[in-house]
Amino acid sequence: MILIYGVTGYTGELIVEEAQRRGLTPILAGRDAAKVAAIGARTGLATRVFPVDAPDLSGVTVLLNVAGPFSRTARPLVDACLRAGVHYLDVTGEIATFEGLAARDAEARAAGVLLLPGVGFDVVPSDCLALHLKERLPTATHLRLAIGSSGGAGLSHGTVTTAAENLDAGGAVRQGGRIVKVPTAYKTRQVDFGRGPRTVVSIPWGDVSTAWHTTHIPDIEVYASFPPAAIRVMQASNWLGPVLRMPAVKRMIQARIDAAPAGPTPEQRENSRAYVWGEVEDAEGRRAEARLTCPEGYTLTARTAVEAARRVEEGVGRVGFGTPAGVFGAGFVLGFEGVSREDLAPGTSA
Repeated sequence: MILIYGVTGYTGELIVEEAQRRGLTPILAGRDAAKVAAIGARTGLATRVFPVDAPDLSGVTVLLNVAGPFSRTARPLVDACLRAGVHYLDVTGEIATFEGLAARDAEARAAGVLLLPGVGFDVVPSDCLALHLKERLPTATHLRLAIGSSGGAGLSHGTVTTAAENLDAGGAVRQGGRIVKVPTAYKTRQVDFGRGPRTVVSIPWGDVSTAWHTTHIPDIEVYASFPPAAIRVMQASNWLGPVLRMPAVKRMIQARIDAAPAGPTPEQRENSRAYVWGEVEDAEGRRAEARLTCPEGYTLTARTAVEAARRVEEGVGRVGFGTPAGVFGAGFVLGFEGVSREDLAPGTSA
């Protein structure tokens, strides 16, 4: 039995809809009794209400956590899963969460539990592309990934809240196999996602953690496309850190987030696309390059998270810490409607 925790959020509701579309009957859970009950009444699915530090996992084989920020929710839920022998999945994109779960690999193996974070847009498509590139160039020592989009679909409250909480945390890359702190948005480059060159800026995307666990490529950088004004704000956060950590400023930022729409509308999601570009290079200068075109990120998250939970419930024969491509293979993302991959000739972009 699959239990989805965090069903009252924007992403949670999309995942519940996708699960029902697929004919699954998960248990729905969350912290807000009234909201959980309303979703249960609308869907006809069983519900449970519990705080993150006291979960009811009786009869559950897979817990899919969609309640962020995962820096707050992952550890207590994983603790409970390890005690109960329940497989744990989530849709985090937070480096610290990935690294924290990777450090619990031995615990998970001893408990017979799979820890599989990042089964949404963070990081399924980029993780699958990273492994595909590694398979094309097994000698790769450098991996560069970039994320882009078109259509103007916005972000959910949960995504923006997580980003706001980490605005003063700086950037991160992997060098020599180790995660290294760098300034926020410290590096830019040009990338062609298939629609002409675009400026992208370095970000601490989850692949700084997961791509190394998947490919063991020692040097990893991740970029994303943002409007110039957003890049300037990101760069300014390098010297505004003390201000951004002030409680009054955090409250003001959260109030603005809460006042915004919960997330993109169905029409915005339908009319938007996401793109992932990747490049690997080895010590001899050999390169391989590829890119993915995908449905909008929240749409893809609902599909990949539900499919990952379904596969784990059916039994993937693996325990311990895993990554999406590491568990399901580089072709996992290609099994979803609207996803296509293109291998490029070396040196054709950037």
